[in-house]
Amino acid sequence: MTDRALHPAPAVDTAIIGDLVVANHILAQHGVLDAWGHVSIRHPGNPERYLLSRARAPALIAASDVMEFDLDSNPVDHRGRSMFLERFIHGQVYRARPDIHAVVHSHSPTVIPFSVTGEPLRAISHVASFLIEPAPVWEIRDIGITQGLLVTSNVQGGSLASTLGNGPVALMRGHGNVVVAPDIKRVVHRAIYTELNARQLAMALSFGRPITYLAPDEAQDPKRLDDAWEAWKGGLQPVITAPKPSATT
Repeated sequence: MTDRALHPAPAVDTAIIGDLVVANHILAQHGVLDAWGHVSIRHPGNPERYLLSRARAPALIAASDVMEFDLDSNPVDHRGRSMFLERFIHGQVYRARPDIHAVVHSHSPTVIPFSVTGEPLRAISHVASFLIEPAPVWEIRDIGITQGLLVTSNVQGGSLASTLGNGPVALMRGHGNVVVAPDIKRVVHRAIYTELNARQLAMALSFGRPITYLAPDEAQDPKRLDDAWEAWKGGLQPVITAPKPSATT
C-alpha cells in the first residue's frame, strides 16, 4: 500500500499536536533523545493510525513536521518528506497493544549498558515504579538484521513488540529502548525516569553492596503528572539557530 491509497483520519486538535511537539523538546532537553529518537501518539480519531514527526532532530520539531501513518507505517500524506527508518517500532507496538497511546524510542545513554551485560534494569526509585519487573531485552539477531541494529521493517517491529509484551519498557541490545504508556504525559515521565533509574542503579551497583529493589507492594505511579508536565515545559530553552547569511556575504 502507498500513501496515495490512504485517506486522512479526522483532523486532530492543535493542542494535541502541540503536546506531541513539546514531548519531543522535553525529552531532548533531558538528554533522553539526542539528534535521533522519536515520540509518537496514537491518532485520537482513528486507532488504526498514529502521528509521528518527519525525520528531524527532536529538539527542532514543529507542528508542521507531524505526519500521519497507518499501522503498517505507510504515510498518509507523504509530500516527499523524509521519514524515520524506525517508524515500524511505533506501528507494530500500537497494533499489538490497544491500551497504548504514546510511544518513545530513544538511545537513552545509561540504559544501553543494561542491554548488553545481562544486568537487569529494575526499579530502585519509587518514581520509577513502572520498572518493578525487570525490563526485557530484545535481540535483533533473533529476527534478522537488515541495517545494523535499526528496526526497518514490520517484521522486526513486531518482534520487538512481542518482547515488550504487556510491559512499559523493553531494551534493545546495543541500541536503546522503547517506552510505552496510555498517554503522552506518562510516556514522557517513563522515558525520563527509565534513564534516571538506570543512572541511580548503575551508581548503586558500583558500591558493590547488596541492593534493595522496589517491592511490588511499594509500587505506585505518580498522580500529579500535570504538575510535572508544566515544570518540564517551563524548563525548556528556546532553540537558537544561526542567522542566515546576508546577500552580500
